[in-house]
Amino acid sequence: MRSPESTSWHSASWQTRPAQQQPVYADPRALERIVAHVSRLPPIVVSWEIETLRGRLAAAQRGEAFLLQGGDCAEAFADCESDTIAKKLKILLQMSLVLLHGLKKPIIRVGRMAGQYAKPRSTDTETRGGVTLPSYRGDLVNRPEFTPEARAADPELLLRGYERAALTLNFVRALVEGGFADLHHPEYWDLGFVHQAPLKDAYQRIVSSIGDALDFFEGISGRQVHEATLVDFYASHEGLHLHYEQAQTRFLPRQNRWYNLSTHLPWIGMRTAALEGAHVEYFRGISNPIAVKVGSAMDAAWLQGLVTTLNPQNQPGRLTFIHRFGAKEVATALPKAIEAVRQTGQTVLWVCDPMHGNTETTTGGIKTRRFENILKELELAFRIHAELGSYLGGVHIELTGDDVTECTGGARGLTDQDLQRAYRSSVDPRLNHEQALELAMLIAERSQSRRAGKRAGTASA
Repeated sequence: MRSPESTSWHSASWQTRPAQQQPVYADPRALERIVAHVSRLPPIVVSWEIETLRGRLAAAQRGEAFLLQGGDCAEAFADCESDTIAKKLKILLQMSLVLLHGLKKPIIRVGRMAGQYAKPRSTDTETRGGVTLPSYRGDLVNRPEFTPEARAADPELLLRGYERAALTLNFVRALVEGGFADLHHPEYWDLGFVHQAPLKDAYQRIVSSIGDALDFFEGISGRQVHEATLVDFYASHEGLHLHYEQAQTRFLPRQNRWYNLSTHLPWIGMRTAALEGAHVEYFRGISNPIAVKVGSAMDAAWLQGLVTTLNPQNQPGRLTFIHRFGAKEVATALPKAIEAVRQTGQTVLWVCDPMHGNTETTTGGIKTRRFENILKELELAFRIHAELGSYLGGVHIELTGDDVTECTGGARGLTDQDLQRAYRSSVDPRLNHEQALELAMLIAERSQSRRAGKRAGTASA
């Protein structure tokens, strides 16, 4: 397929294609006014940050770095407050410290935050007590209360979303630049409610080990490790609401490229990844690194079409496939996906989302995910990629820094009966702070074991 530079692609050309999961606004002119307003506001991110991230993702694609992408399934405007944002940043920093120690390679930290305000829905409407109203599509579109006024799509919410995304990322940047993310001072990232003594003790040993290593290197070299004092942090969200994405998409003459400046790493959800659809049309023209969620419903032709359409020049770091097969299907589906991409002669960054394919509903009607299934899918994904000569270059996790009870299992052995104690998600269940940290530790432990096994095999040979 021809590049956007050689066609009539522009930030609104997606409007000529069928668009899935888009809200219907009663006043299209009001929507146009808001989109025009947001398009004149300062960008939330800048192009050189985007280009730096692309280079780091290219390293992960080669197996030289690892992507940690995590955050809420759907952000709420009400959660745009300092304590909530700091807690998300803390758990991602803690996880990255554990992964850095276990994987022995740089960790790319990307939050599902500062823009994750829209969510796809299975149906356009919801019925309660004989009353049918539009589905709640996230704070970027409408409101969760079950009233006609709340469920009406409101274009003003696009402006509110822009404002809160900018506020969120501004606060994260201030924390990072102020030394909050300095690996010399992980004590800033208090463990909070992590009550399991073995988990807490293991984390403290990792902190001490990294601290000793930094002290040793800096002692003999006489200089600080720059990457340890200033950690880069990037934002990502699903590029679902195309009017919102269009509003912050700009052509930069000095780069001679179009960029989506609302986030660093936007992705396409599986429900909106049709090759001839509006989302693929929009994404093919922006120069950000981009991702696509892929599942077992996608055959080889579909995956190959995505590769050749979204990254025709095979640019390193450009395209990430986030596979979400579920523990039951990953062993069958993942090898087929890897082979399909390999047949194109091109490469992608492979990332595992072990959350979405493992969603289930309890007998009481509550959506949850089992920690053991999440871990099983991750372990199988690592093994399959290694066996096929591929790299699993990252994980994509829905998590929160709060003490919620939305996923069962983990060190505290949460059960279905525990779910109602602190179930706060309005969309999908998330790992809590403790479960997320435990998952990072298990990934790190498995990685160390695999390396030890390879060394033993080499020595015996």
